[in-house]
Amino acid sequence: MSFEIVEATIPDIQAALEAGEITSKQLVLMYYERIADHDKNGLTINSVLEINPDALFIAESLDVERAINGPRGPLHGIPVLLKDNINTGDKMHTSAGSLALANSFAGEDAFIVTKLREAGAIIMGKANMTEFANFMTNGMPSGYSSRGGQVLNPYNISTPTGGSSAGSAVAVACNFCTVSVGTETSGSILNPGNLGSIIGIKPTVGLLSRSGILPLSNTQDTAGPMARTVHDAVLLLNAMLGKDQHDAAMGTNTGKIHEDYTVFLDPNGLQGARIGIPRDYYFEELTDEQLALFNASVDRMRELGATIIDPADIKTAREISYSSVVLNEFKTALNAYLSHLGPGAPMRTLKDIIDFNHAHPVETLRFGQATLIDAEYTSSGTQSEAQYLRHRATDLKLCKEEGIDATMKEYTLDALLFPADFGARITSRAGYPSIVVPSGYTSAGAPFGVTFSAKAYQEPTLIKLAYAYEQHYKVRKAPSLKSFI
Repeated sequence: MSFEIVEATIPDIQAALEAGEITSKQLVLMYYERIADHDKNGLTINSVLEINPDALFIAESLDVERAINGPRGPLHGIPVLLKDNINTGDKMHTSAGSLALANSFAGEDAFIVTKLREAGAIIMGKANMTEFANFMTNGMPSGYSSRGGQVLNPYNISTPTGGSSAGSAVAVACNFCTVSVGTETSGSILNPGNLGSIIGIKPTVGLLSRSGILPLSNTQDTAGPMARTVHDAVLLLNAMLGKDQHDAAMGTNTGKIHEDYTVFLDPNGLQGARIGIPRDYYFEELTDEQLALFNASVDRMRELGATIIDPADIKTAREISYSSVVLNEFKTALNAYLSHLGPGAPMRTLKDIIDFNHAHPVETLRFGQATLIDAEYTSSGTQSEAQYLRHRATDLKLCKEEGIDATMKEYTLDALLFPADFGARITSRAGYPSIVVPSGYTSAGAPFGVTFSAKAYQEPTLIKLAYAYEQHYKVRKAPSLKSFI
């Protein structure tokens, strides 16, 4: 077969499918071979947690449908991996990487999975992740779960994968799937996207449904696309859109969403754009090499017609500190999720999971479960604690109104530009969108990216900026999968 799967985009694959050069069934088998050779053997990347037993049947049925009726759209016959906290009503488990939930079946698809199936996507499997979205304990390595083990970074073994959507990012980077879906509460798409040299879109909270996703925070959680190109990420975003009456956050998107975000894929999108760089605070952890990569990316944007306001500091950046919001919301959200799994579910409450882990310490408590215990005993499960209420109000004040909103207004900005994923904390607490784009590699081969961020529902602007940068400076390269540095 002459079709080259490595770095193949959705348009590449659709053209090959239409020309009869390949079938979706053959495409899935090609990904199987790469997963077998490199994820489960060879380098043992360990990004794929579970394969859908029906994936080949689904692919073949979509091939038949294509031959009779033509494709449903861009996602028809395209293999997708889902993070292991996204429900599927099929023969796969949804465990958030936890052995306590290793035998848990969701019973029905998450809303976004229903939309993907309607679009003709092949749900090929589940991706490994940092257990409970990195909310199990302090010091757990990113990309580690008791059920799935450790995901490795294919670019450099000494570089972390980032979390918690580690498997989703790495599988895309290694060409084990065409695209994947991750989730983010605070950096869980942007961080592994940056360290995996891929595109990660963290949408506005309210753009995509969260129904049927094992939760961390009711106010910050969102799903988002992960891909090797901005175009592919936007096609995946399009396929997950839809109004979900069961997600209250979606009521905020009325009149603010678009049916097709590909119309914003403008190669000249940086021309005339005003981009601010919040140098104070957000650059303190950069190495000299990373700083040079960031500054080079800024120079490229200037060459493409952007006006760079540097610095455009966020005055509240140093006031943003510890918040109890996620700790208090986790217990309430998780218990509600578990209660909907049906009478046969192995776990009914957060306390059940803690007790299971205590009963199986060798298998589950390699790094402990301090955060789970804190969540159980700190939160009443009602979110009525005075500290929670104050912290929620403070987060919105410092991150949103007096933070990003005030800075963008003061400097008349279209977007903010952060190094790597360092702006994730402030944007996540505000519920605002971001897109991370590869911008280079260190001398050790570790990926480094830049993140465009803006206010709520300004995905069109971010897509224009990210696409223009990517198209003119295509810096992403696939990992060799032959040897680590």
